[in-house]
Amino acid sequence: MDVNDLKIAVSNYAFATTSVEEALSQGSDLDNRATDGWSARMVIHHLADSETSSYSRLRSLLAEKTIPTLVGYDEGNWAITPALGYQTFDIKNSLAVYKAVRASSLDVLNQITVADLAKEGLHSERGKYTLADWLRIYAKHPVAHAEQIVKAFKGLA
Repeated sequence: MDVNDLKIAVSNYAFATTSVEEALSQGSDLDNRATDGWSARMVIHHLADSETSSYSRLRSLLAEKTIPTLVGYDEGNWAITPALGYQTFDIKNSLAVYKAVRASSLDVLNQITVADLAKEGLHSERGKYTLADWLRIYAKHPVAHAEQIVKAFKGLA
């Protein structure tokens, strides 16, 4: 990846953030479920949790002197754990967390270099995990969930 590719990747990351808000503007029933079982409400809570994890991973990949361990989690179990409120909590706070964490990570991404993309960690589920992997995944993650939100509003697969 060269400097121009990095700029494009960071731009894609920024665009992905807004895709969720655009998806939310296409419906109002946050509890309508797609046939895959997740409602828009559940997706928003998942995104807040996922992005807070990504926030930590990004910083660990950049700053740790030794190869950091990046811990995965069972998102399906998080979604059905009543205390986490995926099915009941208002989305206001989770949406604010999502947007703030993405904005803060974007600040960091605007400072990284092509050389930083090679920095690596060890993901507990995926193995070797570079900052380039991180950027590829989190530039796409919200877009996929934005599509899931629209499908949930429509009750589609």
